[in-house]
Amino acid sequence: MARRGAGGTGNSGSGGTGTEVPDPPSGSIEPIEIQEEMERSFLEYSMSVIMSRALPDVRDGLKPVHRRILYSMDSQNLRPDRPHAKCAKVVGEVMGTYHPHGDMAIYDALVRMVQDFSLRHPLIDGHGNFGGTGPDEGPAAMRYTECRLAPLALELLAGIDEETVDFVPNYDGSNEEPVVLPARFPNLLVNGSQGIAVGMATNIPPHNLGEVIDATLHVIQNPEATSDDLMQFVKGPDFPTGATILGRQGILDAYRTGKGSVKMRAVAEIEETRGATRIVVTEFPYQTSVEVVEKKIADLVHGRELDGISRTQNDSAGRKSRLVIELKRDANANVVLNNLYKHTPMQTSFGVNVVALVDGVPRTLTLAQCIFHYVEHQVEVVTRRSEYRLGKARDRAHIVEGLLKAIDMLDAVIAAIRGSDDRPAAREALMAAPFSFSEEQAVHILDMTLGRLTRLGRTELEEEMAKLRETIAELEAILGDPARLRAVISEELTDIKNKYANPRRTRITHDPGEMGVEDLIEDEELVVTMTRAGYIKAVQGASFRTQGRGGRGVQGARLKEEDLVAQLVHTSAHAFLLLFSNRGRVYRLRAHEVPMKERTARGTAVVNLLPLAPDETIQAIVATRDFDSGGFLTFATKQGQVKKTAFSEYDKSRREGFIAIALRDGDELVRVVATSGDDDVVMVSHNGSGIRFSENDVRPMGRDAAGVRGMRLRSGDEVVSLDVVRPDADVIIVTDAGFGKRTKTDHFGRQGRGGQGVRAIKL
Repeated sequence: MARRGAGGTGNSGSGGTGTEVPDPPSGSIEPIEIQEEMERSFLEYSMSVIMSRALPDVRDGLKPVHRRILYSMDSQNLRPDRPHAKCAKVVGEVMGTYHPHGDMAIYDALVRMVQDFSLRHPLIDGHGNFGGTGPDEGPAAMRYTECRLAPLALELLAGIDEETVDFVPNYDGSNEEPVVLPARFPNLLVNGSQGIAVGMATNIPPHNLGEVIDATLHVIQNPEATSDDLMQFVKGPDFPTGATILGRQGILDAYRTGKGSVKMRAVAEIEETRGATRIVVTEFPYQTSVEVVEKKIADLVHGRELDGISRTQNDSAGRKSRLVIELKRDANANVVLNNLYKHTPMQTSFGVNVVALVDGVPRTLTLAQCIFHYVEHQVEVVTRRSEYRLGKARDRAHIVEGLLKAIDMLDAVIAAIRGSDDRPAAREALMAAPFSFSEEQAVHILDMTLGRLTRLGRTELEEEMAKLRETIAELEAILGDPARLRAVISEELTDIKNKYANPRRTRITHDPGEMGVEDLIEDEELVVTMTRAGYIKAVQGASFRTQGRGGRGVQGARLKEEDLVAQLVHTSAHAFLLLFSNRGRVYRLRAHEVPMKERTARGTAVVNLLPLAPDETIQAIVATRDFDSGGFLTFATKQGQVKKTAFSEYDKSRREGFIAIALRDGDELVRVVATSGDDDVVMVSHNGSGIRFSENDVRPMGRDAAGVRGMRLRSGDEVVSLDVVRPDADVIIVTDAGFGKRTKTDHFGRQGRGGQGVRAIKL
């Protein structure tokens, strides 16, 4: 039991005798259960934190400290066209007039509104060192830095002097402060917000200004729009530091329910220079720094948890982030990069929790609710602004009407004024018959200069009156028609978008572990090429334009000396590529996973995409969109073995690859072709022999079978190629000495499998 009141110490006695204290005078102490008191006091404290510190308002997206900083700077006239002022001066004014809390808390809030890596559109223009993304890159002291409002911040404050929002007394009653800012753009979503209250927290990511305004315009026209409807405009968060978002599921959850986890990944590229391979990271996830990633890599390498890295180098300059990770010669770049994503902040998640104050109550909001409440606020702001402007216009029209009336009866007015003893008497005379001016009109007539009595002065008053009547009619139309009012909001939002919006920085791509990748990538025509030295690339099919016969063609690749294009596949972005190695293993990629390059580029080393062994090379590439087509894959090995396996056996996705054919000691896979089940195939050997036989002679086998003999080879000979015989095609044979010839397929008579064949070319 606790006692609340005045004058009681609460002692139960002295000396341990248990003597009771006499009851105090009635009304001075109120007995209350301590549990009840704790609950009530803690609730009051928590609501104070929620309302006055930690959570933003859904209408302007600001917490009280940010709102007070911006309003104070506007009151001090620290606008974009004025010189910067010391941050210490701003912090002192905010602390002394509006925000009676610690100066560092205010300065930290000001600093965040300056940082272009924290806010998508900074609201304060800073001059000096306002810190960086690293843990040791704090801002300079407030006595050294300077600030003024950014141009976009004026849109948050626009119309605040036109009675658009309510004002309340400040903490000591000496001044007034706004309850909320007019906020002419949806700042809550554009710049996001983060805060930890008591028992709740908010974590709202920044978004693209243009996308959010497009969604707002849609809600203005369609108030019943759902979050799914608005996702056609708002693609996802748009972080100021760029990077990529993996997958859309976290975005869908966040926009539909107010909570979700968005997976972010750094932008990294594998480069080969002077025989060395390195990973260059140029964009980092939101709220992650180069220094943090570099330190984590060093710890992993030192702890032998990460292999293949020789050194790291931070080449960041200004606001451009760049981390170079040098790899060891035998390192698999793709494996190292995946480990970096897994074990370092190069891949991290942003836990979206959209909690904001709605009518003073904290609520978890969906995308549609955020924008709906903002539109409601704008309807109120523009309504109150229009009412204020209408009142001003009517007041001025009343004055101008009196001045024009006075000029029409000028002689009588002058006589009445001259016949009066003093100014109050003159005012009373003008308000009496026959003039009947109002008090405001009479005061302005007495203040009217002689210049107004000229013909030009009257014309100016008539022009002003005409404009005032137009303004009054327009404002009355806005206030009388909700559709017209919403059209005004739409026009002003569109102007802000045209003035301040810029392209999206964060790219949204598929999550490698997430289905539905086709929804994110256009199924465009691709040409995939691979060279004998192991360089692979994808080129848009349109890069190879159709030409007339006999032309010189266009350059397809700029290759190293003695390198040549060994594989060329015409496919599309959604197709699967099966890459078969000389060791009899098969790896699977989507065509869009092959790096897109310029037509003349060399390409990327395939070891950066596949975990190949040091002496393993890709011998064949087969493209397919459907593994259940009923077709087969026919294999040929260097020692003359052939095997036929159903296409569906290879519908597996293992990053490390799997066995495609079992090879004997010393044998290698040479060629893989897709067959229908009833085709003829032709095999050619190194010494110029060739054999043609029906694939029906080869029974279908399992994926890990070794196959049967396809061609009996003479001593020292080996198979170099296999292909499908088409009735309308010829066979072109080219030797390593540069000789070549074309032969009709009919000259290769069909034989039984396993023979020595016929001479295909004389060497």
